[in-house]
Amino acid sequence: MRSELQLIQQWIHTGASVLDLGCGDGTLLAHLIATRNVLGYGLEINHDKIVECLNKGVNVIQQDLDQGLANIGNQSFDVVVMTQALQAVTYPEMVLDDMLRVGKECIVTFPNFGHWRNRLYLGLLGRMPMSRAIPYNWYDTPNIHLCTFRDFEAFCHKRDIRILHRTVVDMEYENGTAMRILPNLFGETAIYHIAR
Repeated sequence: MRSELQLIQQWIHTGASVLDLGCGDGTLLAHLIATRNVLGYGLEINHDKIVECLNKGVNVIQQDLDQGLANIGNQSFDVVVMTQALQAVTYPEMVLDDMLRVGKECIVTFPNFGHWRNRLYLGLLGRMPMSRAIPYNWYDTPNIHLCTFRDFEAFCHKRDIRILHRTVVDMEYENGTAMRILPNLFGETAIYHIAR
């Protein structure tokens, strides 16, 4: 299991109901079901990933996040999770609003476009940055709404979203002193635990 997922699980209590948006192959849910006895459901659009979820015994629904979550009632889940997908949805504001409507708490992760390597790449080469966190060319990237930690926190402040916890890590999922002091410059991945 990716270390990012290990960090996420610290904010999910035993027996919680969990909705995983863009759940991929179901790795997080399968782990949470096995170790935390959660009641979990995933939403995924990719047919092959849905098959992998089913093979792992994960409940999954084929759904496009850009179509919203109108089919899910208010406060239906204890925790709604979306890892490394916020930057790839067409309407991130709508998806975040829906997450906070259907979940009592939410966990969101995304790559930090403000990382110093991205700034240096753009500044020196004059080209859109590519890195381990953002490994795509500008023309083939699924990432259409890149943001920085400051952007996300300003969004949360504007929308009266409470940040319960924030973890800033590098690509090895370590959190060093530089990242704690200047997270927007040195953090590569953001992991936010939020609520209304």
